[in-house]
Amino acid sequence: MDVISYKPLWLSLCIALAGCQSGTVQLPAEQTAASLSLMSASPRQAESAQLIGNDRFWPGASQLLVRPDSRGMELLDAQGARLSGVDGRFEGLDHRVGKDGLLVATLDRKRQQAVLLGLDRQHQWSQPLYVPKTDFAIEGLCLYRDAVRNGYLFLIGEDGIGEQWLVAAGQTLLASPQRVRGLSLPPQSSDCQADDQTGELVVNEENVGLWRYAADAEAPLLRHPVDIVQPFGGIAEAIAGMALVPGGLLALDPEAGALHLYLRDGDDWRSHEVIALDGFDEPEQVSARATLTGLDLLLTDERGVHRAHLDWQPEAPVATPVIPVLPAKVQTDPVPHLGDAADDPAIWVNPSDPARSRVLGTDKKGGLAVYDLSGKQLQYLAVGRLNNVDVRTGFVLSGKRVDLAVASNRDHNSLHLFAIDPRSGQVSGIGEIATPFNEIYGLCLFKDRQGAIHAIANDKDGTFQQYRLDGSGGSLSGEQVREFKVDSQPEGCVADDRHHRLFVGEEDAAVWALDLRSDATTVLEKVIGIGGPLHDDIEGLALYQGKKADYLVISSQGNDSYLVLDATAPYAVRGAFRIGLNAELGIDGASETDGLEVTSANLGGIWSRGMLVVQDGRKRMPEGAQNYKYLPWAAVADALGLD
Repeated sequence: MDVISYKPLWLSLCIALAGCQSGTVQLPAEQTAASLSLMSASPRQAESAQLIGNDRFWPGASQLLVRPDSRGMELLDAQGARLSGVDGRFEGLDHRVGKDGLLVATLDRKRQQAVLLGLDRQHQWSQPLYVPKTDFAIEGLCLYRDAVRNGYLFLIGEDGIGEQWLVAAGQTLLASPQRVRGLSLPPQSSDCQADDQTGELVVNEENVGLWRYAADAEAPLLRHPVDIVQPFGGIAEAIAGMALVPGGLLALDPEAGALHLYLRDGDDWRSHEVIALDGFDEPEQVSARATLTGLDLLLTDERGVHRAHLDWQPEAPVATPVIPVLPAKVQTDPVPHLGDAADDPAIWVNPSDPARSRVLGTDKKGGLAVYDLSGKQLQYLAVGRLNNVDVRTGFVLSGKRVDLAVASNRDHNSLHLFAIDPRSGQVSGIGEIATPFNEIYGLCLFKDRQGAIHAIANDKDGTFQQYRLDGSGGSLSGEQVREFKVDSQPEGCVADDRHHRLFVGEEDAAVWALDLRSDATTVLEKVIGIGGPLHDDIEGLALYQGKKADYLVISSQGNDSYLVLDATAPYAVRGAFRIGLNAELGIDGASETDGLEVTSANLGGIWSRGMLVVQDGRKRMPEGAQNYKYLPWAAVADALGLD
């Protein structure tokens, strides 16, 4: 039988943790060891305790305590005097402070449900908001607030099960929590903390170590090690409670009686020091608050809560530019197939009634879906694995004018043509045109000055072919008029009919421009390369053609953003944005986007300045088959200051 060695995994973990280590970390000579001093003679009885970050909502508020033996939860001042409280039998604790109040999360032990409580500036507690019962026993919980102030609750189960719930919009609790996603976590996890500034979730694995995840709802569920047990890391026994402060992480090893200090190093953490906690009885929880001289701490052990001070001041990370997050306004019904299925949209504008315009979306596992502006699916044409789709008006079919949609059919390596009734928007298949491609992939349409419609399709090997389409005689044909190639895999492309220019995306390299005039060369002009604001993969491309300016919109898939450039040389970058969760409407955001489309047409209402449609690669809230998200162009223009 084969023998499997786990050594490469552990070695990679050691490298990720900047070297294997054991015992107490030795600091460089120029660094002074941190010292811990107790600030109270005797511990206060409590099962959980946290220091309040600031007291804007209630001057003097300093601590939250969960009392043992069904004595409820209390808010205390710095001297330990009771300011307010809630009756009940609680376990675990986390909070967030805002200018309008305090948000508290805990576990109601009697009901075995997570519960949210708000305390306003008038010192009134809200009615408890219970998260629906989970299918697992909750071992730990923690709150997270994203860049647009949506509040989330993470629930941690011992058997490697977890969930993320949307619970608040700003400081306002939702009427009903909404499950965002399930989490596959390490077994024997019991504690977590989330960093609102960096969007990071830290979770323990009791006898293994600490892991970090991205906390944002649209982020992939990937874990990275913070520290692991000896001899491969610096943890002597196991990790329990932890606390995050700007630039620093504190974590307790109860059995070893040790407090681990970590410093942020870019996107990672590095061990700074390990402090012996002499005189404590297996401390399992820690809370920290930055002061001018270091950190105030609450350490909870078997005897209760101890106040302490640590003369350690980690350096807060330099703030990075924030990419605007714009809430999705509409989502479509899901495509019929699970997994990576939805891919590329197109927008058909109804010339007589723009409010009855249509969005066409490919399902690359089965066909073409047709949606209205509210996201409702009106048609589904099960014609095969369609990848990209585009639309143009005024195609002559057997002497009759129809609007035309063309998609790349991966089952047949063909151009699949569809007629759109100009009055009703009804879509019907009209046939296919063969191509010599081995793996047809991306596609876009171009309408020349003579009114002829061209299909420009590519193969995964980088080859592009341009076909002049014709259906006037009753049968469909495509005359190849041009061929060119990029060095690696392309997909997205979009044609500027006004200026006879084509933009193509080479996924791991750049966006290129090409002159589409019949007498022009096939020399590619570089528009923007990977690096800086553009992250690979480059996926969808779309063109917004306004009254004053034209903009190129790019799906920058590597960081789940959308980049906007001037569509004319020198192609100045106008900014980037993300599409985030809409708590009010219960719509999740968009991420890992493949295709997108935009129109400047006035479709009425919130779409008066046009509409952007993007494929959503990670469906959340609830989790399920992929779909498409709509965003008013006005939101993009306002966020980026566009004409």
